[in-house]
Amino acid sequence: MTWNVLALPPLPETAVRGLLADLDGRVEVRVPARHDRAALLDALPEAEIVVGDWSGALALDAEAVRLAPRLAFVQQPSVGVDGHDLEALARAGVPLANTAGVNAAAVAEWCLAAALALLRHLADGDRDMRAGEWPQFAYQRRELAGCRVGVIGFGPIGAACARLFGALGCRVSYWSRTPKPESYGAAYLDLDALVAGSDVLVLAVPLAPETRGLIDAAGIARMPKGSVLVNAARGGVVDQAALLAALESGHLAGAALDVYDSEPPPPDDPLRSCPRVLLSPHAAGVTPEATTRLIRCVLDNLTAAVEGRPVVNVVNGADPLVRRRQPRS
Repeated sequence: MTWNVLALPPLPETAVRGLLADLDGRVEVRVPARHDRAALLDALPEAEIVVGDWSGALALDAEAVRLAPRLAFVQQPSVGVDGHDLEALARAGVPLANTAGVNAAAVAEWCLAAALALLRHLADGDRDMRAGEWPQFAYQRRELAGCRVGVIGFGPIGAACARLFGALGCRVSYWSRTPKPESYGAAYLDLDALVAGSDVLVLAVPLAPETRGLIDAAGIARMPKGSVLVNAARGGVVDQAALLAALESGHLAGAALDVYDSEPPPPDDPLRSCPRVLLSPHAAGVTPEATTRLIRCVLDNLTAAVEGRPVVNVVNGADPLVRRRQPRS
């Protein structure tokens, strides 16, 4: 029997079907009539497998799970699973998998490049040169080597950051909810000590109830004067208003942001006009190499699901062996 797959990525239907062509004969692929919540809810009653929407616009909350009595597996084509109700899916016996690790190298490289850009004032120098100036001694440029780098979150991205920054001679420390057996030379510190002792603070932690607002006004105030913050996690991990205030006061020398409270941020968002912020359009992990790994990860998991093998990267604690569900009469 074929599996009914509901594909939610914000792509043309022909592109979605092309990406899932390897599963021909084993799945019947459908896409919602429109890319909105009403169309999602209309399509869910027959769905057995959902390939999620990486933009987060079409998330499976508790209501959506209730309206999907046949749902057996959700494959999110991203590392973040924002908006999905993990507990509701787990109660229904539905494993939710992400694509952990596929963009770790890309995001870690962006974090390193962003830190270098901030410390060496690359964007400032470029802007001033284009304006006809010669800012050779206008900024206090710093070397990254020897800096104290703190990494918050030590999944694949955080670990890759530790390796890259350590290779350039940085003194790397990390914090995660549990210490890791392999830290690539990074020292484990508690959160307050890490924040207070980092010249470069890199955020690579998933957004969860316990990490929302993790770097608040008090935490930002504890950061050393003249330090910089690099956020490749989620906008909600940082108090954005407190960050902006610290930048404008000069307490922080700079911040590099790939993520925001609202994406995209509104045109009048003050972050857009703050000269101490390096802005990136949530593209740290967007490379051809990472995209290839993501597609392969999704296809491998979908293949495992329909062939009766356990899927990998389940994030909600459900059984990784996908089983068909029969709606209650």
